[in-house]
Amino acid sequence: MPKPSRTSEPDPGTGSVYATGPSPTAAEFYAVNRGGGLFSEAISQRIGARIAVGAHKRRLAPSVLTVFNLGLGCLVSCVVIAAAGPVAEGRVWAWPIGLLALIGWQLAYAFDCSDGQLARVTRRASAAGGRLDVLCDVAVQISLVAALAATAAAQVPDTPAWLLAAFAGTWMVNLVTSVMQSGDQASSMVKSRSTPVRMVKLVRDYGAVIALAGVVLTIAPQWTIWYIGLFTLVNAGFLAASVMFSAREALR
Repeated sequence: MPKPSRTSEPDPGTGSVYATGPSPTAAEFYAVNRGGGLFSEAISQRIGARIAVGAHKRRLAPSVLTVFNLGLGCLVSCVVIAAAGPVAEGRVWAWPIGLLALIGWQLAYAFDCSDGQLARVTRRASAAGGRLDVLCDVAVQISLVAALAATAAAQVPDTPAWLLAAFAGTWMVNLVTSVMQSGDQASSMVKSRSTPVRMVKLVRDYGAVIALAGVVLTIAPQWTIWYIGLFTLVNAGFLAASVMFSAREALR
């Protein structure tokens, strides 16, 4: 039996385009994703698709989900920053703070995935919405870096300032390169989507990176400095390789 068709008409209150027939399914929202890392595709984007279903039923604009990402992500980071000292001094248990970070940051990222899904399915993608999304991503990731840096400094008071600065800088490499993966600038040094290659690329998969951060904060916050050091080393290497790759392509 054929499925009932969906015709689109604008919502009179917001101007958003919504279907008059059956609501899109989570699978349909998931199908409009534009790629991503193995972890993000397997977990974060699937959660985002379910959020998009609920948002569509409530006729929320995609930018509302973007703001949810901003609010939740920054709120969780502020809690981690406020608890960094008490956790290091043993006055507060680490695991509730770490668990909050693990779940809260992942949920915020799922909202970040869902806004684009909702925008594409409802045909509400716009340049203004895209700018808002990027700006909110920057704000959330600044807060996240600050939370990890505060934890490392509280756990190891003589943490070098240069390491924290390098960590903040290389973290932004992930964000900048993800923004560049569109239009004429889209390129990759390794285009294979085989499982082994994608497993290696988990070191740059935002969903996997923040999941590992949450795990470290939960089970051993004193390891945060090692997490920061490893992340900085890996992404500095990626940046150097990317510069050489791009230079070679530009000089051809």
